[in-house]
Amino acid sequence: MSFRPPPLSCFVLPAVLLSAVPSPAADHVRLTELDLAHLHFAGWEPPKINQWRSGQPLSIAGRKYDQGVATLATSTLWLELDGQVECFTAAVGVDDAAARSDAVLVFAIYGDDRKLWESAALKQGDPAQSVDLDLHGVHALLLKIDRGNGASGAVWGDWAAAAFAFTGERPHPVAMPREAPIVLTPRPSAAPRLNGPRVYGCRPGHPFLFRIPATGQPPLKFSAADLPAGLQLDTASGIITGIAPAAGTCLVNLQVENAQGTATRRLKIVSGDRLALTPPMGWNHWYAHYNRITDPMIRAAADTLVRNGMAGVGYAYVNIDDCWANTAPGAQPPPDPLRVGPFRDSAGNIVPNQYFPDMAALTAYIHARGLKAGLYTSPGPLTCGGFAGSHRHEEQDARQFGAWGFDFLKYDWCSYGDVAADRLKAGSPAEFQRPYRLMGEIVRRLPRDVVFNLCQYGMANVWEWGESVGGQCWRTAGDLGAELNRIFDVALANAAHRQWSKPGSWNDPDYIQIGFIGDARTAGEPVPCPLTPTEQYSFMSLWCLSAAPLFYSGDLERLDEFTLNVLCNPEVIDVDQDPLGDGARVVTLTPDTFLMIKTLEDGSKAVGLCNRGEITARIAANWADVGVSGRQTVRDLWRQLDLGEFAGQFAASVPRHGVVLVRLARR
Repeated sequence: MSFRPPPLSCFVLPAVLLSAVPSPAADHVRLTELDLAHLHFAGWEPPKINQWRSGQPLSIAGRKYDQGVATLATSTLWLELDGQVECFTAAVGVDDAAARSDAVLVFAIYGDDRKLWESAALKQGDPAQSVDLDLHGVHALLLKIDRGNGASGAVWGDWAAAAFAFTGERPHPVAMPREAPIVLTPRPSAAPRLNGPRVYGCRPGHPFLFRIPATGQPPLKFSAADLPAGLQLDTASGIITGIAPAAGTCLVNLQVENAQGTATRRLKIVSGDRLALTPPMGWNHWYAHYNRITDPMIRAAADTLVRNGMAGVGYAYVNIDDCWANTAPGAQPPPDPLRVGPFRDSAGNIVPNQYFPDMAALTAYIHARGLKAGLYTSPGPLTCGGFAGSHRHEEQDARQFGAWGFDFLKYDWCSYGDVAADRLKAGSPAEFQRPYRLMGEIVRRLPRDVVFNLCQYGMANVWEWGESVGGQCWRTAGDLGAELNRIFDVALANAAHRQWSKPGSWNDPDYIQIGFIGDARTAGEPVPCPLTPTEQYSFMSLWCLSAAPLFYSGDLERLDEFTLNVLCNPEVIDVDQDPLGDGARVVTLTPDTFLMIKTLEDGSKAVGLCNRGEITARIAANWADVGVSGRQTVRDLWRQLDLGEFAGQFAASVPRHGVVLVRLARR
């Protein structure tokens, strides 16, 4: 149903920019009458349409509005227009029910790669600003609410009394602006190439497993000169197995050949007390399959990583997230009956649910493909999904996981906050460290190498102490699944902790979520991710510059050529896997543009020219900012193409939410 406002203007509030008088024939539609399924917002609580939970109207500085949309910032809504939308009107501001009175929000409207309107920085209690915006000829429109001062937490902004006047087609909300998924990465050559980490950490006397990442037309034949005693190479598969050597460093010369040629590379094996000397890489089921995960799906994932080439560029872990154990009959929402059962057997051992009948057989299947297996639990009595956790069974569970053959443990805070609430009230960092220190010491004593991932969302500055409690990587923020429209903000926040990034110690901003993923708020079936192709390239670029763990968490069975090209560019992955372990430093250029500069082991620089803004920007990387001098050869890493020699600076036109990723080296 449409409505028709007074005919003299688009809106009865005073105009703040271009005032448009709609034609007598114009029709009108409220924003709330459009399909808002594609409205992207931060956090877990959905937008409020026309009223709050209590039935009260939206309110800005005490003024009530009986229609409008309140949403958590940052939020975005894209609309396709036919060029015949005449104007957009609204009253915008911070809702009186916003959770943070100190928060500042900025409302902005963009059209066809131009900023059309922007509000002042608005706080709770500020009067609404009115919008009366001429849209003649505009085809792609973005309504955006952003946090003006970087404040965290739930902050609600209102598009109140929002409406369009149009003479052609209604405005049509869409998931994202139209953009062709252009494949930038050249197809892998038929000639062999060795990929992945150039350094590998292990503990003496423990089982050793390493699949040599390689691409090239099969069949491939592998060899390894100077392989330590106790290790064996399968020359057909490239899988090295055996028992890790005594403490020390071994330099192994790897070779792979096929009918098209030969490639060589040196692998440094460091046997000691440090694991994950480069950021771990692999796949985690969560954002694709949630509580639907099964043993056959995990086995299929291992096969797919080998078949589609991901293992050939370094993806090594196949990780089970939540929902593998049992939950209680009364759990809400009602669980799958095959996931309901006793938490533990008569001996106190944790019991997998019926979808995981034989964990040891499952890890053996994964290991036979040269890959590693990961598992998930919580220091609380329940996991985030309401399944059995490890509270008061830490030693028993860790030993069970090791006996099953798992190589990675994700330890998720979840219900621990409830059982330790009284101790945590004091805010002592030691209390936040307590469960991770306990499990970290146990994991370190296991007779196998287990990478320990601290999943506790950055509380108590975990990056400062994660290594000391036995961790190799730690989440630096909340779940990214509900904040995919904030990948630049998340990357910048993660980069602020770069001084703690080093071999064996990695800041983890959460999983790569491109391709087909499920809605994190509803645990839905996988659908195309809500990111443009440019944003998907940026996602991977930002994570690699940050030296972040690279865990893909989408549907492996629905990977297309475009998504594989984003995930599997070996030159981009080399930036992430560089042995120096440097996390990129940030040079801010404008409020919307910045550089990320990562020093690589050979002295060259990986540089991201980053545009977090909503319109195309010209960005220059000046040598003084990068920390280089003289003539530099600049290589486009996504296209694997040398762009030429440059002196003084390199500049590029960067699209909205884009990253131009280059490598600079002396001529």
